[in-house]
Amino acid sequence: MPLELFIALRYLKAKRKGLFAVVTTSIGVAGVTVGVAALITTLSVMNGFQTDIQNKIIGAQAHITVYGLESAGQQAKLAVDVLQDPQVKAAAPFVLGQAILTYEGHSAGIVLKGIEPAKEFQVNDLGKTLTEGSWAALAPQPAEGGGKPVPGIVLGEELARNLGAWVGSTVVLVSPQSVASPVGLLPKMAKFRVAGLLHTGYYEYDSSMGYAALQDVAKFLGPSAGAAGLGVRVKNLSAVDRTARRLRRSLGPEHPVRTYAQLNQTLYAALHLEKGVMFLILTLITLVASLNIASNLILRSVEKTRDIGLLKAMGASPKQIKRVFLAEGFLIGVSGLIAGLLLGLLLCYVIGHYNIVELPADIYYISKVPVDLHWSDVAAVMGVGLVLSLLATVYPAARAAKVDPVEAIHYG
Repeated sequence: MPLELFIALRYLKAKRKGLFAVVTTSIGVAGVTVGVAALITTLSVMNGFQTDIQNKIIGAQAHITVYGLESAGQQAKLAVDVLQDPQVKAAAPFVLGQAILTYEGHSAGIVLKGIEPAKEFQVNDLGKTLTEGSWAALAPQPAEGGGKPVPGIVLGEELARNLGAWVGSTVVLVSPQSVASPVGLLPKMAKFRVAGLLHTGYYEYDSSMGYAALQDVAKFLGPSAGAAGLGVRVKNLSAVDRTARRLRRSLGPEHPVRTYAQLNQTLYAALHLEKGVMFLILTLITLVASLNIASNLILRSVEKTRDIGLLKAMGASPKQIKRVFLAEGFLIGVSGLIAGLLLGLLLCYVIGHYNIVELPADIYYISKVPVDLHWSDVAAVMGVGLVLSLLATVYPAARAAKVDPVEAIHYG
């Protein structure tokens, strides 16, 4: 064992002047432990919420969206080109636009999406989100009294609840595009029958989305009232950015390509910012703990002034004295880091497996706090904790190394 490490361990094990020294050392270790455990637990919980939101977003939309105002034949050719990419698993055409939905005096702005259900369910999980009705009912059904067939529409549960509509209700869609009539320009309107209700768990979708058959939406919106394109699902979600770049190069600028993260850029930016701020704030706990380590080492260097003088008189160099206190601070910091790691992992396990904090399911759509432990975050926390612990030992070690041996032995 190196001499410096041997002396450092002896100093830590020695019983000095009652409980005070033991308490100061324990506070240093406990401070690092609490700081590391708080960081690991907080970041894991935030990762859990972020993963939960990402799963809900991916469940409601495709991994990649390729835009382009094109006819059905051109969309089919575009799908063939997209499917040639080795990472593309499936592609589904869509038409997208905005409209006003009215029902019995209530109205709301919605995003209307025209889909082909069989293909759409290959690029997202919408088929699993239906809570009432049937996707097959999107096909036009004869109206009561034998009138003109009315196409179906599937609404988000929150949107339907706000309007008071239910499965079987007849709603009216108003397009932003006007149509010419003998009395001037009038808003374009069409009747739709509520064929089903869906629940994705993501409020923004459940309160603003409506889905109908592709041809019905294309006819209602017209050629210039909305956007069209393809929803694309990739085989490996981690390769979504690389796949999007390849599609941009192969399809050209006339077909904008956006990933799910780019379409929800504001949300993801807010989540990353929140995680970064929480990391900085909770790092202050570890910083305070490192100051406790520094104060503990300063007190120890004062108490061991005579010992330091004797070591120097016996031939110990200032560098060796400095390494003794660096090793002592390192041992305190590492002990706190290991204990904090174990405590953080334990807290993550308990929070993830037991419903300690019960969340209102009608607001968050989940009943317990989600936990997603990323080992990269653990490594970052351990690295920051180790650096702060080592920095806290620099001044006490330098101070101890400057002790004059004659004065230390005489006055120590």
